[in-house]
Amino acid sequence: MIIDLERGGFLEDLFRLPCAFAVPDLLFHRELRGELGDRLVALGLIIQELDPAELTRAIAVRRERTVLFAPDTFAFAIAEQRRWALLTGDGALRRLAADSGVETHGLLWLCDRFEEHEVLGYAQLHAGLTTISTHPRCRLPAAEVRARLNRYSV
Repeated sequence: MIIDLERGGFLEDLFRLPCAFAVPDLLFHRELRGELGDRLVALGLIIQELDPAELTRAIAVRRERTVLFAPDTFAFAIAEQRRWALLTGDGALRRLAADSGVETHGLLWLCDRFEEHEVLGYAQLHAGLTTISTHPRCRLPAAEVRARLNRYSV
């Protein structure tokens, strides 16, 4: 999701929303460490360590759902145990969260929050979402993207 946010020019805007964003330390060190990670922390990203119960849960989930990577199971365990919403575009992680009753959102939900909190205007949302949705690796639902692009075209 961070790649999509950056691709669409939304990364800095994420931290203008009235909520906090956190990642497990394992996910940060494996996937975000370096220039991008430093930038995210400067913007306000919070790095969280799992407590022993969360770590146990993450390991159990990894054994049960081998399709998920360890950083995904860490993110899931923190969200589940702390009753936080989970932001992800990963289908397998979304299914696990839904099966477990964990509130889950994706990129289009964030676009709605940008609009709702007047962080971005329609022109910016349209341009960014167009860039994201036309990328060959985009996995967003086409019908929902079209609906938002139509709304942002007004």
